Amino acid sequence: MKLRIPEILKEKNKSKYWLYIQLGLSYQNFNRLVSGQTKSIKFENLQALCDILGCTPNDLFEEYCKK
Repeated sequence: MKLRIPEILKEKNKSKYWLYIQLGLSYQNFNRLVSGQTKSIKFENLQALCDILGCTPNDLFEEYCKK
């Protein structure tokens, strides 16, 4: 499963730095989240991402098909 944060930021004409300031996470945690290196995400961070980006959790994740 992959987060689509970079794609959503591009669609909304926003920068990673803008999102970093909005979220208020440490740089290391933010960077892992945006670069897809995180193994989990807290519900509060998921909610914050949805609120800030104006999207739903479904929008945040890339479709996953198990083959």
